[in-house]
Amino acid sequence: MTVLTSRPAAGPLSLPRPFWTLWLGIVINRSGAVVQPFLAVYLVQAQGFSAGQAGAAMAFFGAGSLLSHLLAGALADRFGRRLTLTGGMLATSAAMVALGAANGFTAVLVTAFLLGLTIESYRPAAQAMVADLVSPDARPKAYGLLFWAMNLGYSIAMLTGGWLAGHGARTMFGVNAAVALAFAFVVWRALPESRPDEQPVSSARFRTVLPDRPMVVLCLSTAAYGVLYAQAFTTLPLAMDEQGIGRVDFGQAMALNGVLIVLVQPVATRWLARLDHVRVLATGTAVVAAGFALTALVHDALGLALTVVVWTAGEIIVAGALPTIVATLAPAGLQGTYAGISGMSWAAGAALAPVAGTLILPLGPAALWCSMGAIGATSALAALLTTRAVQHRTHTETIDEPRNPDAEDDAEAVRMSL
Repeated sequence: MTVLTSRPAAGPLSLPRPFWTLWLGIVINRSGAVVQPFLAVYLVQAQGFSAGQAGAAMAFFGAGSLLSHLLAGALADRFGRRLTLTGGMLATSAAMVALGAANGFTAVLVTAFLLGLTIESYRPAAQAMVADLVSPDARPKAYGLLFWAMNLGYSIAMLTGGWLAGHGARTMFGVNAAVALAFAFVVWRALPESRPDEQPVSSARFRTVLPDRPMVVLCLSTAAYGVLYAQAFTTLPLAMDEQGIGRVDFGQAMALNGVLIVLVQPVATRWLARLDHVRVLATGTAVVAAGFALTALVHDALGLALTVVVWTAGEIIVAGALPTIVATLAPAGLQGTYAGISGMSWAAGAALAPVAGTLILPLGPAALWCSMGAIGATSALAALLTTRAVQHRTHTETIDEPRNPDAEDDAEAVRMSL
């Protein structure tokens, strides 16, 4: 097994070849992720579950997904990014097949939990690998491109998922299992291990995070952002239905989200990578908050579309900044653990989103969307509290970065060309 102990010589914002291999693997994996968006429909139509039973199965899936971030992050630090990515995708494929073959409420609950526990395992491992492979200056660009890869793949999955679902559960689950295997093959055959040699004692991993106040504050900010953003897929459809916006109009407005990310993200990432990461995160969160707050004024499909454009712009801004800050705050050897805790924070907020939204919705759209705007503004302000710590650790990381004369010459050549 090859272990990368230093980053390759490159310009200040260039990305190494292993990153692009990882990027391609994520596109492949997400392009075939057709089960999750249609899982509730499958449980009702194919398994004959009631809405309550399907909701319980989805809750078990969500509980597994919540834990997967912590587990995969710790495994990535303990056993390596490459092994965690490969093992996670193999386990995902097996869980996918098991859920597709499961019959009965209890069997579906167990296999749904196992699928949730494995299906998101690639995220913290991939985030940690990017931190290992990519220079600090180029990380916002790299993480932004990973976000783009996930959305590009998801767009393909949504286009094909309905057709596959119409050809039976075996086809849908089989395709998803096959792409998970393909991702595992790409990682194992084409990606070297990137985990640094220095590793802290495993028993101290999670205890290292709790006294890290900037990371705790960032996690609280991330959870609040999750509560805000997940309204798009939980309470927003209900609220728009009450305001007389039909499903077709709602679907078309929401489609703008994916289209804008695919078209704008690669361009925006290059510019955003050069700015202060904490301010970018706070600004993006504030824009998302403004977009949802403006939903209180929506009365037709055009108004909804305009608000979707606003909060999608904020989502694009946030995409590269948040994982970059997490990677900066993480001590050596704990990139996976920090990435996993950050991911779990977002997932926890997303899990609370429907509870918070449906509790406030009966009070009226103004109360709901102004409350969500306030939650987003609080998240943005909390993110700003990490500014000093991030700047200090960025400076420390830059000092500790191994000096590479070739990379410095490349950077100087780029500056001269500009």
